[in-house]
Amino acid sequence: MGRHGTIANRKEKQDAKRAQMFTKYARLITVAAREGGADPEYNAALKNAIDKAKAINMPNDNINRAIKKGAGGTDGDNFERITYEGYGPNGIAVIVEALTDNRNRTGSNLRYYFDKNGGNLGTTGCVGYMFDRKGQILIEKKDEYQEDELMEAALEAGAEDFVTDDEEVYEIFTAPQDFYDVKNELQEKGYEFIEADIAMIPQTTTKLENEEQIKAMNKLIDMLEDDDDIQQIYHNWDMPEK
Repeated sequence: MGRHGTIANRKEKQDAKRAQMFTKYARLITVAAREGGADPEYNAALKNAIDKAKAINMPNDNINRAIKKGAGGTDGDNFERITYEGYGPNGIAVIVEALTDNRNRTGSNLRYYFDKNGGNLGTTGCVGYMFDRKGQILIEKKDEYQEDELMEAALEAGAEDFVTDDEEVYEIFTAPQDFYDVKNELQEKGYEFIEADIAMIPQTTTKLENEEQIKAMNKLIDMLEDDDDIQQIYHNWDMPEK
């Protein structure tokens, strides 16, 4: 499936790292509640964070605790959003979004991850121009979803593009400001999402032909994902089929 990885691989990875993802999403929910209020009906970022947490079966008690922490205005005050940019093996462009209470620790860790795996941490803007910020919704191709109906619903809701090239997934892209409207409209129509978020989409992708480089790039991604400070990882690697 190239850049997304297969559905089975993605679900297996989520299962294996569920506890760690609970920690990351709790932090995301706390900060979203602190920044925009505790009511998800009036805080789209919080609603999206809660949706993502529920998608991995995060318990409601965990979600509610994270909201209360953010609404209380104490926990979460020290977290800041930082975006890092760098290069993986063979110049693969990488963007990392972090939510951290210690930028020195996070920056030092990221520098180590990149250096350890044949890349290097760059300066702000070094690869950002290779990506477009867009809303992205991934929906598994199922027999009960009629392609024409889904495409019509997405475009009428305000989507910019509807892509069917992938064998397993429909890809829907929106302008960032239209993402929540499109997401909510499709949810109300009963569609379930594999992923739904505002993401950095690469304008072009690059392949790694060398097995050593592929191994190093996979290791870099794994190390980044294992860091609790890291929320999102974007890259322009055209990942091989597994």
